[in-house]
Amino acid sequence: MSLEKTETDNKTESSKNTPNVKKNFFLNTLYEVLCVITPFITTPYLSRVLGAEQIGVNSFVCSIQTFFVMFSVLGAASYGGREIARNRDNIQNLSRVFWEVEFLIIITSSITMAGWFLLILFTNQYKIYYLILTLGIINSIFNISWFYAGLEQFKYTILKNTIVKIIGIVMILTLVKKTEDLYKFILINSAFGLLGSISMWFTLKKFLVKVKFRELKIFRHLKGTLIFFIPTIATSIYTVLDKTLIGLITKEEAQNGYYEQANKILNIVKVFVFGSLNGVMGSRISYLFAQNKTEEIKERIDKSINFVLLIGIGCCFGLTGVIKNFVPFFFGPGYEQVTTLIYILSPIVLIIGISNCLGSLYYAPAGKQIESSLYLIIGATCNLVANIFLIPRFKAFGAAIGSIIAEIIITMLFFSRCHGYYSLKKLISALYKKLIAGIVMFSYLCLIDRFVNLPNLPLLAIQIIGGIIIYFVLLLVMKDSIMQLVLNLNIIKKMRSKFTGK
Repeated sequence: MSLEKTETDNKTESSKNTPNVKKNFFLNTLYEVLCVITPFITTPYLSRVLGAEQIGVNSFVCSIQTFFVMFSVLGAASYGGREIARNRDNIQNLSRVFWEVEFLIIITSSITMAGWFLLILFTNQYKIYYLILTLGIINSIFNISWFYAGLEQFKYTILKNTIVKIIGIVMILTLVKKTEDLYKFILINSAFGLLGSISMWFTLKKFLVKVKFRELKIFRHLKGTLIFFIPTIATSIYTVLDKTLIGLITKEEAQNGYYEQANKILNIVKVFVFGSLNGVMGSRISYLFAQNKTEEIKERIDKSINFVLLIGIGCCFGLTGVIKNFVPFFFGPGYEQVTTLIYILSPIVLIIGISNCLGSLYYAPAGKQIESSLYLIIGATCNLVANIFLIPRFKAFGAAIGSIIAEIIITMLFFSRCHGYYSLKKLISALYKKLIAGIVMFSYLCLIDRFVNLPNLPLLAIQIIGGIIIYFVLLLVMKDSIMQLVLNLNIIKKMRSKFTGK
């Protein structure tokens, strides 16, 4: 088959799979809902079966592995997704960029693998867990989700990952039965993550044409991946290094267990706040920057942050109001410190939501990674210093305070150089109605907790259902702009007509 014919066939295939933001957002939301449901199934079970100490061990060893995975791909995933988005209208360039980035990942991962085996060789504690986590390094080679993200073809990753995730849940509930089964839990997570990544390769031929290896310029992407790597490693200083430092400084596995469980709850909430939105909109805005559509970019950033505020404020106030009853119900006995950690960390949901939007929807698509990296490095440095001083005295609570400090600093810096794409004035305008609704909802949650004497489950049900109703009804009454937009989404109308036949 000639190259010309292959290109024609692939362009036809591409036209059949034209990216649709609303459809992608809907698909990503469904998958993120599964990601939310999964911890609700596995976490209560594992917290009781493994206990806080084993949960802490898992958190610590995975934090070590995360650093190696980062060095194995550098910033190739983020950079690769942007380059795919920029070249998706030319299938020859698209194919060349994919293989250049992928071969670069193979080279860097191979080098990192050597360092990983040296760690295993000279480490006595947790050696079996590190050996199993080798699958995670291998996974970094096969994980090409960045390619589909750049094309905005999320259905190809979502279906496969959904199947793998469901099977993984069944395996965890079936095989992990006692404290000593931590290695089984780590193995299931690592193995099924790798299988999910390998499955993405089966549909790759739909989007690529053949390229000659000698024409590839692999190392021309090294600078770009390093630029994207800087914010990745900077961010990790206060999202992953926290766990490493808690383990190294306190020598108490349970402290890491408490911190891990608190972050698990917050990560679930983050999915609701900005998980689907930034994954979909980031690729689209990269494409819009390539087309110089400035006004559309501003509009999309404005609506995206407004949506993040809508969900973020509701989740922040709601989480704080119910967490005292939720923690013992969800994790079981022995996790009381998680409640206090979430009280400290809950504002981080909203703070990260805003900075993540600005980073993903402006700085990265606009090619301003150096600026954003500088801000992240400043915040990460402040966090590292705070951790060194606070963890020895306050343990996991010190790490939580350090994270809040870092995120506030980073968000303020991100706001300082938006170059007209977003402003503090827009933020305040979008914020005040949601804050009023959030405070009223929080007051309701506190009143129910104080005056209603019921077991945890029915009490939580009354709090959550009532809180959601109060929050959104108040926003409708106050005619909040993003609420009006959500109600008018065509996708909702289409879903309603599909089920009603009207």
